[in-house]
Amino acid sequence: MTDDARAQPLTLAVHGLPSPEAALQSADRRTRLGRIKMLLVLLACAAPVIASYFTYHVIRPQARTHHGQLIQPPRELPGAAELPLQDLKGRAVDPRTLKDQWLLVVVADGACDAVCERLLYAQRQLRESLGREKDRLDRVWLVTGEAPPRANLLPALAGAQVLSAPREALGRWLRPDEGQPLSAHLYLVDPMGMWMMRLPADFEPAKAKRDLDRLLRASSSWDRAGRDPAIVGDGAAR
Repeated sequence: MTDDARAQPLTLAVHGLPSPEAALQSADRRTRLGRIKMLLVLLACAAPVIASYFTYHVIRPQARTHHGQLIQPPRELPGAAELPLQDLKGRAVDPRTLKDQWLLVVVADGACDAVCERLLYAQRQLRESLGREKDRLDRVWLVTGEAPPRANLLPALAGAQVLSAPREALGRWLRPDEGQPLSAHLYLVDPMGMWMMRLPADFEPAKAKRDLDRLLRASSSWDRAGRDPAIVGDGAAR
């Protein structure tokens, strides 16, 4: 070290600390920024769902016709208290376990008249017609009345979910077209458990398939095939 350097006096710089008020303002600013970032992330996650439903329910119905009747507003799948369900072995099934799949629903008593048979056949054919997308849609038969499904129908119901339900409780959720019985229609329920479409009693299969194709395309960004399969026994294997 040179003599000049040794001759220089030692100096210390003292920096002032921020005031408590300034520190609190800085913390509040960071908190607000964190909340804004969190909201932006949530919006980004929800955007595909919002966009697909807006596209189908708002834009597409104006530009293109649909065969089924859209339910406005959609009606939420009731809980077990409002809609008690049982499988073919008499075990209680929580309706909420039906969520996370598109559902194509038939409502009819166990005797299953000619209209019921036609709807069960159409239900199966519509699902098969979806090709590789068919695993996103489940067939459901909600059986009303005391009689169980006829034994000769069960082989054709392999892969379907067959559940008994009180007719009165179903009538508080699903509604037929004016002048029609509850058993006259196929009802479509989305993966969030919202009944959102009813096919006409005299629906045309080709047009009904077109509706299903549009809905599956519109929801492809957020809906995937698959649900916990442990919900019912006989007639429920996928």
